[in-house]
Amino acid sequence: MAMLSRLLSRRSMLGGSAALAVAATLTACSGGSSGDSGPAGGVYLLNFKPEAEEAFKTIAATYTNMTGVAVKVVTAASGNYEQTLQSEVAKSNPPTIFNINGPVGLATWKDYALDLSDTDFVKALTDKSMALTDDEGVVYGTPLATEGYGIIYNAAILDKYFAMEGAKASSVEEIKSFATLKEVAEDIQERKAELGVEGAFACTSLASGEDWRWHTHLANYPVFYEFRDKGVTDTPDLELTYSDDYKQIFDLYLNNSTVKPSAAAAKSVTDSMADFALGKCVFVQNGNWAWSQISEVEGNTVKEEDIHFMPVYVGVSGEERSGIALGTENYLSINSKASQEAQQASIDFLSWLFNDAEGAGMLVDGSIVSVSPYSVFSDLVPADPLGQEISKFLNDKELYPINWVFQTFPSLDFKDQLGSYLAQYASGKEDWNAVKDYFVSEWRAQKTA
Repeated sequence: MAMLSRLLSRRSMLGGSAALAVAATLTACSGGSSGDSGPAGGVYLLNFKPEAEEAFKTIAATYTNMTGVAVKVVTAASGNYEQTLQSEVAKSNPPTIFNINGPVGLATWKDYALDLSDTDFVKALTDKSMALTDDEGVVYGTPLATEGYGIIYNAAILDKYFAMEGAKASSVEEIKSFATLKEVAEDIQERKAELGVEGAFACTSLASGEDWRWHTHLANYPVFYEFRDKGVTDTPDLELTYSDDYKQIFDLYLNNSTVKPSAAAAKSVTDSMADFALGKCVFVQNGNWAWSQISEVEGNTVKEEDIHFMPVYVGVSGEERSGIALGTENYLSINSKASQEAQQASIDFLSWLFNDAEGAGMLVDGSIVSVSPYSVFSDLVPADPLGQEISKFLNDKELYPINWVFQTFPSLDFKDQLGSYLAQYASGKEDWNAVKDYFVSEWRAQKTA
């Protein structure tokens, strides 16, 4: 996603009219050599997953030792992938491999994306629909992984709660709706001292650049359900008919957290994950990429066997049959403006990662990938517990997945501004109608521009 993480700040990648304008101006000044980014003809990967930086550098060193081909890995700062890519593409030696985030990103960067249709790794996809294509079916991006997000919970603390007299549920299997989740979370909040936690949920990270879980991942839910009702995959006339559902799950997070809602605007994702890792809360919304963010916290108390996913329940009828949100947005593209030598080196590198057991194994062992839609990965067991949870939900045919429709969101700016409205709402400076009005009006304005 980032599924793969903003997603740019972990998960927001490229898109929007501003980026289009920048891309247009960069066309003339993008060279094809590779001097300031490494040896000519080598590979330059601009990575957008901060938590994967060291693993990618290990992979790069291994590949270079094996082949003699230089592989440079540069990781953009959290929340700054778009700006970094725009800057790096303008240099004489731009990235040879970069990320785009689906149809919106492709509209921006298509002129820089090489046709990958005939590559070995695209042909090795077990699900060809996961490739990023244009309207003619030309492949311009290949997925890194199948990712998922939901509500991560600490089973050890939750089991302690279930054993308490008067608990609102006796097992996690009973939490199958927003109503039950709300009862349990609010009861945990009331009993937090007895449970030894500071809140049911980790703090809601609403600092600028740290709000992607809410303006992208959580906002995915009302859009997904509206699209499903209308039988569409996109629309210029979003009504946000599930606004109330979006609001009530967001309120649940805010009001049953380790901090007061008014403090959320100053909190980061790191703060939130530390809350969970240190046993200060029971729940945190995030994706499978979060295991490293939890396990590497100094003083982490969460054991591998105690970390699990449950779906995000928002109050929609029939949601007891829903699974976690599954998809991909982390598409890798090869720079068509790079030299032919560098393009081929990049193709060979990706072929090794996605077709070779050693390369694929290093992606899994480094927790960069848990599940990936290439045939070689079918024999690989995810190394981390949340990756194993992804496999479990992927294979549960009784549940419907929540598709990653946030790739249709109009632009990065749209999401950033939505995050600002959510922060204002959390601090009590705006009411929810302002959030909804912005969502609907700006969606239409950008979609019809």
